[in-house]
Amino acid sequence: MAVGFSVEVDWFQIGNGDFLYSFFSTVAYHLENENWGSRFPFVMNELYQGRLEAENVGRAISEVVKIRSELKNYPPDQVIWDIDNLSAKPPWGDNISGEITDLSNYFVTSGGEDFFSVFLEALEDAKELGVSVKIEAV
Repeated sequence: MAVGFSVEVDWFQIGNGDFLYSFFSTVAYHLENENWGSRFPFVMNELYQGRLEAENVGRAISEVVKIRSELKNYPPDQVIWDIDNLSAKPPWGDNISGEITDLSNYFVTSGGEDFFSVFLEALEDAKELGVSVKIEAV
């Protein structure tokens, strides 16, 4: 089942749910000291719960930019696949592209696009339209 960001009628496909959970797990573990939502409440709490309200989209954009910047400090082998099971590994293991140099460019959508670019595009779309962003499965 594919998950993605829904902005009105626009759909931004991310990949499967485990992949998206890995992103959130990695952020919580490395950037929030395993205290989910402590530094990035709009992304990690509100959006993760399924819906980011329109009035918080601008704040979420700032959080995503900061998350991307800070993840540059972590090598790819530091990805967290599941914060509830730290021994879990991605299905592809360590077999990743040589273009992946750190966790800021580790996450690639099922369509082959940079996750952060797609994420920010969805948020910018929502900001421009003045609407909420939802995580939805199709």
